[in-house]
Amino acid sequence: QVQFVESGGGLVQPGGSLTLSCEVSGFTADYLALGWVRQAPGKERERISCISTRDGGTIYADSVKGRFTISRDNAKNTVYLQMNSLKPEDTAVYYCATDPGYCITAMLTDFDSWGQGTQVTVSS
Repeated sequence: QVQFVESGGGLVQPGGSLTLSCEVSGFTADYLALGWVRQAPGKERERISCISTRDGGTIYADSVKGRFTISRDNAKNTVYLQMNSLKPEDTAVYYCATDPGYCITAMLTDFDSWGQGTQVTVSS
């Protein structure tokens, strides 16, 4: 069973930056996609980014493209989300996620499993 340890959330002012980290355990070589999803109060869960565990290819939702950067450290089984130019509408619980399929599939449908989440609040 895949387990996640997420960290890095918090309160930040608009225009600020945060970096989220997620250490994944129980992760097998069959899992091709690591990513992040978020859910704001009263809204549906949004898949925002994915990185391939094989070639490092990335996909971003339009809402975060150009502001967020996903990366991974395979040796540490850790995935990161660098978030810049944060906006109040980025306020949400952010979840690390993984999927045995390709990133394009996970981003179009949903990830197979995800962690407990970390709160990100963007407010002045």
